[in-house]
Parts: sequence; structure tokens; C-alpha cells
Amino acid sequence: MIPPELQSIIDDTKNKMDEAIIYYKKELSHVRAGKAKPALLDGVKVDYYGSQTPLNQLANVSAPEARLLTVQPFDQSAMEDIEKAIMSAGLGLNPSNDGNIIRIPLPILSEERRKELVSRVKEIAEDTRISIRNTRRDANDEIRTRVEKESLPEDSKYEAEDAIQELTDQHTERVDELLEKKKKEIMTV
Repeated sequence: MIPPELQSIIDDTKNKMDEAIIYYKKELSHVRAGKAKPALLDGVKVDYYGSQTPLNQLANVSAPEARLLTVQPFDQSAMEDIEKAIMSAGLGLNPSNDGNIIRIPLPILSEERRKELVSRVKEIAEDTRISIRNTRRDANDEIRTRVEKESLPEDSKYEAEDAIQELTDQHTERVDELLEKKKKEIMTV
């Protein structure tokens, strides 16, 4: 039986690991896998009247076709700034505007580009795993400290550490599942 003092550490650790998974999913949504998705432009910031503003606050982004994104600015005067921001975002996209709407055709991914994207997704996965392991280390340190300070039974320390390791394994498996799914999605032509 894990004492409540240690259970709170376990609960906190689970929340932090869940946050790491949520962050990983968000990062994966920014990686293009062939089909146009408005989330692809979520990370784009536009210099709008001197402040960096997220694109989705300045325009309506949609995907009317499988290989086309459209950006409809709320303020037409921001059109050029939006276009510049998309080009400089490092997404390899070439927007064009007709005065009313910005169209962004998505080029077909070459085999080489697909492999680069898979490599990028693997890097993000490894960063997430490291974050999860760091959370485990911090939790185990906190458990050891709490057991010593509060003279809790030695067995409770081992039980709590086992619970932390189980959480770590579950979250690492989840990262691996998401990675495999995204790799398959990227490599599918």
C-alpha cells in the first residue's frame, strides 16, 4: 500500500507525463504527411503591427482540397505579412495571393523529403522520451527524499518507484505507437 504522501507524487508525475504526450501530439500535427491540414500552419507567427501574432488569430485557414490550403485574412492589409510569414516558416511552402485569399498548393513529397520528415518525427519522439525519463528521475528523487524526511517504510519507497516505472513504460509505449502511426502516414504515397 502506497502512503498518500507518495501517491500525490505519483499522481503529479502521471500528469506531467500526460502533458509530454499532449505536447508530442501537437508537434506531430505540425509535420506534413501528404494531406493538407490547417494544423500545418498552427506554428506560423505573423508580424502584425509590431507583435508576433499566431496566424489562426489573423485569418481563417482551411483545406478545400487534399493538396491545397487557403488562408482568408480577416484584415486584407495583413495579406503580405501573412504571405511572408508562411514563406519564412521553414515549411517549404510557396503561397500565392489574388488580393482576397492566399492559396498554398502543397507539393508532392519526394522520397527524400519523406525520409527527412520521418527523421524529424523520430527526433521529436526522442525528445519526448527524454522528457518522460527526466520526469521519472525527478519523481524518484522526490520519493527518496520524502521517505527519509518523513520516516516512511522502506517498502513504500519501492512500491512508489515501481508505480513510477510503470507510468514511464506506459507513456514511452504511447510515444512509440504515435511515432509508428506518423511514420506510416508520412511514407504512404
